[in-house]
Parts: sequence; structure tokens; C-alpha cells
Amino acid sequence: MASGLLGIEELEREQIQALLDRGRYYQPMQTQPVKKLDTLRGKTIVNLFFEPSTRTRTSFEIAAKRLGADTISISAQGSSLSKGESLVDTLNTLDAMRPDAIVMRHAASGAPHFLARFLPTPIINAGDGTHEHPTQALLDALTILDHRPSLEGLRVAIIGDISHSRVARSNIHLLSKFGVDLVLCGPAPLLPSEFAQLAPGITLTTSIEEAVSGADVIMMLRVQLERQNETTFPKSEYFQFYGLHLEHVRLAKPDVIVMHPGPINRGREIASEVADSPSSAILNQVENGVAVRMAVLEKVVAQVVTQ
Repeated sequence: MASGLLGIEELEREQIQALLDRGRYYQPMQTQPVKKLDTLRGKTIVNLFFEPSTRTRTSFEIAAKRLGADTISISAQGSSLSKGESLVDTLNTLDAMRPDAIVMRHAASGAPHFLARFLPTPIINAGDGTHEHPTQALLDALTILDHRPSLEGLRVAIIGDISHSRVARSNIHLLSKFGVDLVLCGPAPLLPSEFAQLAPGITLTTSIEEAVSGADVIMMLRVQLERQNETTFPKSEYFQFYGLHLEHVRLAKPDVIVMHPGPINRGREIASEVADSPSSAILNQVENGVAVRMAVLEKVVAQVVTQ
């Protein structure tokens, strides 16, 4: 990972496992009275977000500070990009200031990969277009492991706007490396057939009842209206056919966990009684985001060899 963390697809299972183990190591720290280490003391992390973000941006900043690093957060609106400067020139300018890593979110798929070819500063992908969101997949896996002894053999249903979801792609790449039985579900226009080719053994269905039946994990996705240029399904009817209700949860395993990367839209993707139920691991995901991003920053910036 000399160039940072650009995606899950290119990682080996052992590399993923090492990050998950290190994230688990950092979990107890989140509830300790003093949450400060010197691991990255003297290091500087730049958070460069060209899309709105609350959870990812905040948890990266908290993770860096808990490791002792200094952080600088920049948005597109507050940068020279708003004055017409190109992305490459902006990144070259930042690189000339010698930060130790750049955490980057961008609307263009592949933007972090493109820039990593030209910049010596490690780049951590915090979400690129509809391509990947690697740290989200890592924190999702860690959350599942909080409730299950292993990922192997689990049935995971990913439901919603599959087509536009970088979260779905990263989770598919990660979970498939650990022998998970994956079921992808959504309206036909948002469920491209090519997703079945991302990994062996993926099932596609437009029936939410079929998707959740016997599931160990139900992972709901946000409907990404901002990435849709035309109306591809009746939005007013989406909740009726693809929103997660209690009757759907009852079709899954008795100890099923329900997940959502956020922000959740109650009454569109998930019913409030499900989001607030004992089955919900949504806040668990948010908490694990800090631990996982501490593990990633430590690995990328300090080049720590994890066991």
C-alpha cells in the first residue's frame, strides 16, 4: 500500500484481515476517557472532500487526531478549485506543502487512482464516484464480525440503488474474498446485470422478500438521487417495494443484523421501527468507522506492520 489505499479490489484477503484485526485493536479506545496516542505525532493529514460528507470526513479527522496527527480539512467550495484551478494543480500545490497523506473524496470515479500515479504523497480513497469506498467496506466487515465469529458462509443481502453505489462495489469485493454468499437486490433499472460478474456466486433479484429470506445480514443502501440524471423508477413507490419493513426482517435469520452506510432516509429506504430496532447495527457502523480509519491511517502513514 505504498500509494495509500485506493480500493478493496486490489487488496489480498490477508491485507484486509490485517486491517480488520488492527481496527479491532483500536475499538476499545473509543470508550476510554483519554483517546490520544503518539503514533502519528508530527504527521499531517489533509482531508480533501469534493462531495458533502458527515460520517466519513468527521471520522477520518477524529481518527487522525486520536493517533496524534495534525489535520487540515479542505472542501471544494473553500479551495482554489472554485476559482477555476484544475484538480491536478490543486493536488500538486498541496503535495508541495509535504503532507504525509491526503484523504480524498471526489465525484469522478477513478480520480484518486489517476492522481496517485503522479503524486508521491499517499492517497486514501474516501469515496470516488460510483466506483469504491474502501474504508466503508472495512468498517462494515468489522461491524459484522462484532456479531458473528466469521464472515465465511454468511448470507448477506445488499438492497437498494446498486447501480450507483460505491459502497456496494467495495463490499462485494471484500465480502466475496471471505466466502460470503451475496444477494444483490433492487429495482431492475438500478440492478445492472454486470454486477453478477464482480465476484463468483453473486445472486441478483428484484424481489426484496427473496433477498432477505434466511439472511444473516441485511445491508440497505441510500437511493442516490444526485447521481441519477433521469427518473428510472417511481420514487413515490420505492418505499413500498424496496424499503425495509419489519415483515421483511422476520423473513431473515432470527439474529439478523441490519446495516446502512448512511445517511439514512427514513420512510424511503428503511422504516423507523427497523432503524431503531435491536437488529439495527447502524450506530455500531458509525462507531467502527473511527477504529477502522485509525488502522488505515496507521498503516498508510506510519507504515506499521500489523499482525
